[in-house]
Amino acid sequence: MQLDIRAQTLLKALVERYIVDGQPVGSRALSKISGLDLSPATIRNVMSDLEQMGFVASPHTSAGRVPTPRGYRMFVDQLLTVQEIDEVALESRMQSRYLSGSPQKIIANAAQVLSSLSQFAGVVMTSRQESIFRQVEFLRLSEKRILLVVVAPTGEVHNRLLLTEVDYNSSQLVQAANYLNQNFGGLSFDDARQRINHELRQLRDDMTCLMQAAVEAGSDAMAEQADEVVISGERNLLNVADLSSNMTSLRKLFDMFEQKTGLMQLLDVSSKASGVQIFIGGESQLVPMEEMSIVTAPYEINGKIVGTLGVIGPTRMAYERVIPIVDITAKLLSNALSQ
Repeated sequence: MQLDIRAQTLLKALVERYIVDGQPVGSRALSKISGLDLSPATIRNVMSDLEQMGFVASPHTSAGRVPTPRGYRMFVDQLLTVQEIDEVALESRMQSRYLSGSPQKIIANAAQVLSSLSQFAGVVMTSRQESIFRQVEFLRLSEKRILLVVVAPTGEVHNRLLLTEVDYNSSQLVQAANYLNQNFGGLSFDDARQRINHELRQLRDDMTCLMQAAVEAGSDAMAEQADEVVISGERNLLNVADLSSNMTSLRKLFDMFEQKTGLMQLLDVSSKASGVQIFIGGESQLVPMEEMSIVTAPYEINGKIVGTLGVIGPTRMAYERVIPIVDITAKLLSNALSQ
């Protein structure tokens, strides 16, 4: 729905003032802060129109008005002036934290940076790359018990215990590992599984069974070790009155953090779009609380989108600050993980 310039200006002024102080905004205050040469009566008429269109609402206790989820959506989509951030200064400030350690450490750092810069909760959905392995190794522990060692391309090591029907000797285990590494190293376990089934289905020998078991177990081991959602700073939200003043809302919030399934769904949706996305409570069914918003952006590894990061905070957040923080962090994380 298109608003005229006067209505846009007043809605923008109202949302900005409400974000700052959390109090309903009256016509007299709007006449001072909007920069428009309008009488309070004219402003009241415009506000009444905006209320009928669903952009603002009147709390029963006040003559002023507050933005609705629809009003926030109009604000962030069409009226918001994003704050300029010195990308170079921010990058140099964060560089040392980002570009060191394992991918898991870098991702955890990204969640912490989002939290510390926004003062809300930072969240990163970890890379959903296929379970690619660089090499595997079999270690005989005892009769029919084998330790499968999987080395990922990043150097991370994953272990899995295999209980076999056949007692393989050391030379057979070396032979099977060599075959897997030479023919399938650098592929995903899914690709390796398909090729083993296709190329070796006629053999049906014990070695094929071992390799098939290794591929299944290796895929499971790598999947289990990945913490799909990393959250940092959720306790910051206890200091946000809009979120913590209601015990029912607070329970919903921490249920979301604990279960993570809804959060995963939301982050997965946002990874399918380019650039920064904003999910506003009361408008998006994916956000469990009307008082909460989530600002997200996808991140990449070598040009391919592999996950999403974002900031979880109150609907009444300073979007002009949070949006560039999320955007720049996504770029820095992409660069760090692509090196």
